[in-house]
Amino acid sequence: MTQPEPANTATMPHVRVEEGVLRGSRSGGVDRYLGVPYAAAPVGDDRFSLPQRVAPRNDVRDCSAFGPTSPQLPYSGGMENFLSTVTIPGDEILNLAVWAPAASSAPSAERGTGHPVIVWIHGGSLTRGSNAIEAYDGTAFARDGIVFVSVNYRLGAEGFSVLTGADLNLGLADQVAALRWVRRNASSFGGDPSNVTVMGESAGALCIAALLALPDAASLFDRAIMQSGMPDARPRSQTRRISALMAKRLGIPDSREAFSSRSGERILAAQQQVTAGTNPITGGPAFALTVGDEFVPVDPAGALQSGAGSTIPLLIGTNSEEYRLWFMPTGVIHRIGWLHIAVAMFRFRISTRTVRLYRRNRPGATVGERFGALATDLLLRVPVNKLADARFARPGQATTHVYEFAWRSPVGDLGACHALEIGFVFDTLDSTDGAAMAGPTAPRPLADAMHAAWVRFARTGDPGWPAWNPYRPVKTWDGETNGVVHSPREEERSSWD
Repeated sequence: MTQPEPANTATMPHVRVEEGVLRGSRSGGVDRYLGVPYAAAPVGDDRFSLPQRVAPRNDVRDCSAFGPTSPQLPYSGGMENFLSTVTIPGDEILNLAVWAPAASSAPSAERGTGHPVIVWIHGGSLTRGSNAIEAYDGTAFARDGIVFVSVNYRLGAEGFSVLTGADLNLGLADQVAALRWVRRNASSFGGDPSNVTVMGESAGALCIAALLALPDAASLFDRAIMQSGMPDARPRSQTRRISALMAKRLGIPDSREAFSSRSGERILAAQQQVTAGTNPITGGPAFALTVGDEFVPVDPAGALQSGAGSTIPLLIGTNSEEYRLWFMPTGVIHRIGWLHIAVAMFRFRISTRTVRLYRRNRPGATVGERFGALATDLLLRVPVNKLADARFARPGQATTHVYEFAWRSPVGDLGACHALEIGFVFDTLDSTDGAAMAGPTAPRPLADAMHAAWVRFARTGDPGWPAWNPYRPVKTWDGETNGVVHSPREEERSSWD
């Protein structure tokens, strides 16, 4: 990550937002404003409550360092070798970071004439992540004329519990508050508030799917990028299970009052005990979005299939071997047998024909690898195709551009795993996570091309390859030709129908 250079406070960049004046830092033609609160600290009476507006200040707020992060524990079981965790103590966890072209080079801040804006919603299974992670550094986007905003939101029990007397989906409500803040304040950083792209990966993309399904989605953002994440929200009867399990561990009722009486450390410890061994592929107790409030009024998957969000341009895609991030570092790949496939066939109604087809097409693969390929397509690739089809079928729809990241990392047998594309999209291959996952010889031209495509999409809505149509064009980032493949692995995809 590029660190700001020391400077006299008088020469540091300043901007005025609705809460007061912010003092940032400048380096290499990029202004940085870190730890900017977009909502009040969720403590005291505001704990387990919807985000509240920040009180205005008369003094100048120093925004030269990242703000506090949502309480979380580091990855373990081998995952920590590839995914870092940054924890910064403090109460003002509802903050964002802004990277912007230096004010001296910015165009007029009048509406419609500023820089495009990208708002990043990080992933991490709704339990980990922050805008202080090196791989999410927004310098390259600002360098290329984007005002890049990265959002911290409440995670785990603090953000996604289902408690008696408490609002639902608080972490998602935080994201909505941040997007509204960006609309109101983007011009202060030289951004165009009428050209905002929301972008997220994994759980961040899952959240964006829910936002895209909202009736007023267009009031929050103008374009959307969803990387390796699809809509997934469940009824309260299911999502309350993890809160009930935690309450049992803590010896308290699963209510807002009881949870508010316990320290963040005790709640985090109970969360860790309950979720141990859980992963997105093999399952287990986990936090999820809950259907039934103003932020997830209906199942977003069904809403998107029925046309919600179809007027908003969408860039969406997956990685070829998503499963390998969870299977390889943890050794899960060696513990999966045919019983796991049989259970999946029963639970998800996977046909015998589909299982045989995946086995035939992977003659040298282990059972775990075949299971992972089935899971990747079931959870991500097939839903991406269905959503793209549904959007194309509607008259007057916005464009949908689909990609697949297929470059295989030589590190730890990760292959084209989940989250590998992030270092390429952000052009942060030298960051801790980028280097750990992609290795020292990752192809720089691939990063240049992907980053440029994401910037183009934020500018114009066209990343540079054909929009979805009956020929099913998929931009395939393989690090060699990076060509468009029509209907890739169509026999396998269609077998799910």
